[in-house]
Amino acid sequence: MPKSLAKVQKKISKKKGSTNSLHENSRDSQRLRRAGARDDKLAKVAAARVKSNQPHLQRVSFFQQAAQQANESMTLDTIQGVIQSYLGRSNEELVKLKHERRPGRPSSTREDLLKQRMMMEEREYDTGLWMPDLGIEENLKQLEKWNGEWGSLNTLKYVRIARSGTKHNSSFPPKGQS
Repeated sequence: MPKSLAKVQKKISKKKGSTNSLHENSRDSQRLRRAGARDDKLAKVAAARVKSNQPHLQRVSFFQQAAQQANESMTLDTIQGVIQSYLGRSNEELVKLKHERRPGRPSSTREDLLKQRMMMEEREYDTGLWMPDLGIEENLKQLEKWNGEWGSLNTLKYVRIARSGTKHNSSFPPKGQS
Protein backbone atom coordinates (compact mmCIF):
# COMPACT_ATOMS: atom_id res chain seq x y z
CA MET A 1 0.00 0.00 0.00
CA PRO A 2 1.44 3.43 -0.89
CA LYS A 3 2.60 5.52 2.05
CA SER A 4 3.62 8.96 0.86
CA LEU A 5 1.28 11.61 -0.44
CA ALA A 6 2.85 11.64 -3.90
CA LYS A 7 2.41 7.89 -4.26
CA VAL A 8 -1.23 8.06 -3.15
CA GLN A 9 -1.95 10.91 -5.57
CA LYS A 10 -0.31 9.01 -8.42
CA LYS A 11 -2.25 5.84 -7.70
CA ILE A 12 -5.59 7.68 -7.48
CA SER A 13 -4.93 9.70 -10.64
CA LYS A 14 -4.17 6.49 -12.56
CA LYS A 15 -7.44 5.03 -11.37
CA LYS A 16 -9.76 8.04 -11.79
CA GLY A 17 -7.93 10.56 -13.89
CA SER A 18 -8.03 13.81 -11.90
CA THR A 19 -8.02 14.09 -8.11
CA ASN A 20 -10.09 17.31 -8.33
CA SER A 21 -13.29 15.45 -9.13
CA LEU A 22 -13.35 13.36 -5.94
CA HIS A 23 -16.32 13.36 -3.62
CA GLU A 24 -15.60 14.96 -0.24
CA ASN A 25 -15.92 11.77 1.82
CA SER A 26 -14.97 9.17 -0.76
CA ARG A 27 -12.43 6.49 0.05
CA ASP A 28 -9.85 8.08 -2.22
CA SER A 29 -10.20 11.53 -0.64
CA GLN A 30 -9.85 9.94 2.81
CA ARG A 31 -6.68 8.20 1.63
CA LEU A 32 -5.37 11.54 0.38
CA ARG A 33 -6.12 13.23 3.72
CA ARG A 34 -4.44 10.43 5.68
CA ALA A 35 -1.37 10.51 3.44
CA GLY A 36 -1.14 14.31 3.74
CA ALA A 37 -1.45 14.15 7.52
CA ARG A 38 1.21 11.42 7.62
CA ASP A 39 3.62 13.53 5.55
CA ASP A 40 2.99 16.56 7.80
CA LYS A 41 3.63 14.49 10.92
CA LEU A 42 6.87 13.09 9.51
CA ALA A 43 8.03 16.58 8.54
CA LYS A 44 7.34 17.86 12.07
CA VAL A 45 9.28 14.99 13.63
CA ALA A 46 12.22 15.55 11.28
CA ALA A 47 12.27 19.29 12.04
CA ALA A 48 12.18 18.61 15.79
CA ARG A 49 15.07 16.15 15.44
CA VAL A 50 17.17 18.66 13.51
CA LYS A 51 16.43 21.34 16.11
CA SER A 52 17.39 19.07 19.00
CA ASN A 53 20.67 18.06 17.29
CA GLN A 54 21.70 21.66 16.56
CA PRO A 55 23.46 22.43 19.90
CA HIS A 56 25.61 19.31 19.58
CA LEU A 57 26.54 20.19 16.00
CA GLN A 58 27.53 23.71 17.06
CA ARG A 59 29.63 22.33 19.90
CA VAL A 60 31.51 19.89 17.69
CA SER A 61 31.97 22.63 15.08
CA PHE A 62 33.57 24.89 17.70
CA PHE A 63 35.98 22.15 18.74
CA GLN A 64 36.68 21.37 15.08
CA GLN A 65 37.88 24.94 14.58
CA ALA A 66 40.03 24.68 17.70
CA ALA A 67 41.53 21.41 16.46
CA GLN A 68 42.35 22.94 13.08
CA GLN A 69 44.25 25.74 14.81
CA ALA A 70 46.18 23.32 17.03
CA ASN A 71 47.27 20.81 14.33
CA GLU A 72 48.42 18.31 16.99
CA SER A 73 46.93 16.40 19.89
CA MET A 74 46.31 18.55 22.96
CA THR A 75 47.14 18.03 26.60
CA LEU A 76 44.43 18.19 29.23
CA ASP A 77 45.48 21.74 30.22
CA THR A 78 45.14 23.07 26.67
CA ILE A 79 41.81 21.24 26.27
CA GLN A 80 40.60 22.93 29.47
CA GLY A 81 41.62 26.28 27.98
CA VAL A 82 39.65 25.53 24.81
CA ILE A 83 36.67 24.56 26.97
CA GLN A 84 36.91 27.87 28.85
CA SER A 85 36.88 29.76 25.55
CA TYR A 86 33.87 27.66 24.46
CA LEU A 87 32.00 28.48 27.66
CA GLY A 88 32.81 32.19 27.30
CA ARG A 89 31.88 32.52 23.64
CA SER A 90 28.66 34.42 24.41
CA ASN A 91 30.05 36.83 27.00
CA GLU A 92 30.45 39.72 24.54
CA GLU A 93 26.89 39.38 23.27
CA LEU A 94 25.58 39.20 26.84
CA VAL A 95 27.45 42.39 27.82
CA LYS A 96 26.17 44.13 24.68
CA LEU A 97 22.58 43.17 25.51
CA LYS A 98 22.99 44.45 29.07
CA HIS A 99 24.33 47.80 27.83
CA GLU A 100 21.50 48.20 25.31
CA ARG A 101 18.89 47.67 28.00
CA ARG A 102 17.71 50.76 29.83
CA PRO A 103 18.10 50.84 33.61
CA GLY A 104 15.14 49.34 35.44
CA ARG A 105 13.93 47.34 32.45
CA PRO A 106 13.64 43.55 32.55
CA SER A 107 16.11 41.50 30.58
CA SER A 108 15.25 40.56 27.01
CA THR A 109 14.28 37.06 26.00
CA ARG A 110 17.57 36.63 24.13
CA GLU A 111 19.50 37.67 27.24
CA ASP A 112 17.56 35.21 29.40
CA LEU A 113 18.19 32.40 26.91
CA LEU A 114 21.92 33.17 26.82
CA LYS A 115 22.14 33.18 30.61
CA GLN A 116 20.22 29.93 30.84
CA ARG A 117 22.41 28.23 28.21
CA MET A 118 25.60 29.44 29.87
CA MET A 119 24.39 28.20 33.27
CA MET A 120 23.53 24.77 31.83
CA GLU A 121 26.91 24.47 30.12
CA GLU A 122 28.72 25.48 33.33
CA ARG A 123 26.77 22.81 35.25
CA GLU A 124 27.62 20.26 32.56
CA TYR A 125 31.28 21.23 32.78
CA ASP A 126 31.22 20.63 36.53
CA THR A 127 30.13 17.03 35.98
CA GLY A 128 31.75 16.43 32.57
CA LEU A 129 31.41 18.38 29.31
CA TRP A 130 30.68 16.13 26.32
CA MET A 131 33.08 16.84 23.45
CA PRO A 132 35.22 15.13 20.81
CA ASP A 133 38.50 13.76 22.16
CA LEU A 134 41.16 16.29 21.19
CA GLY A 135 43.94 14.30 22.85
CA ILE A 136 44.12 11.62 20.13
CA GLU A 137 45.92 12.46 16.89
CA GLU A 138 43.75 10.15 14.76
CA ASN A 139 40.57 11.69 16.19
CA LEU A 140 41.85 15.17 15.34
CA LYS A 141 42.38 14.14 11.71
CA GLN A 142 38.84 12.75 11.52
CA LEU A 143 37.49 15.89 13.17
CA GLU A 144 39.21 18.10 10.59
CA LYS A 145 37.61 16.03 7.80
CA TRP A 146 34.16 16.25 9.39
CA ASN A 147 31.66 17.78 6.93
CA GLY A 148 29.24 19.30 9.47
CA GLU A 149 26.55 16.62 9.25
CA TRP A 150 24.98 14.72 12.14
CA GLY A 151 25.29 11.34 10.45
CA SER A 152 29.06 11.50 10.15
CA LEU A 153 29.68 12.26 13.83
CA ASN A 154 29.63 8.60 14.85
CA THR A 155 33.15 8.05 13.50
CA LEU A 156 34.67 10.28 16.19
CA LYS A 157 35.62 9.33 19.73
CA TYR A 158 34.12 11.40 22.54
CA VAL A 159 35.02 12.17 26.13
CA ARG A 160 33.53 13.97 29.10
CA ILE A 161 35.96 16.37 30.72
CA ALA A 162 35.09 17.81 34.13
CA ARG A 163 36.26 21.06 35.67
CA SER A 164 38.25 19.02 38.21
CA GLY A 165 40.37 17.62 35.36
CA THR A 166 38.87 14.16 35.15
CA LYS A 167 38.45 12.66 31.70
CA HIS A 168 36.01 9.83 30.95
CA ASN A 169 35.22 8.12 27.67
CA SER A 170 31.76 8.85 26.34
CA SER A 171 29.53 7.69 23.52
CA PHE A 172 27.72 9.20 20.58
CA PRO A 173 25.07 10.53 20.67
CA PRO A 174 25.24 12.06 24.16
CA LYS A 175 22.66 10.55 26.42
CA GLY A 176 22.34 13.35 28.97
CA GLN A 177 24.63 11.68 31.49
CA SER A 178 25.88 14.98 32.85
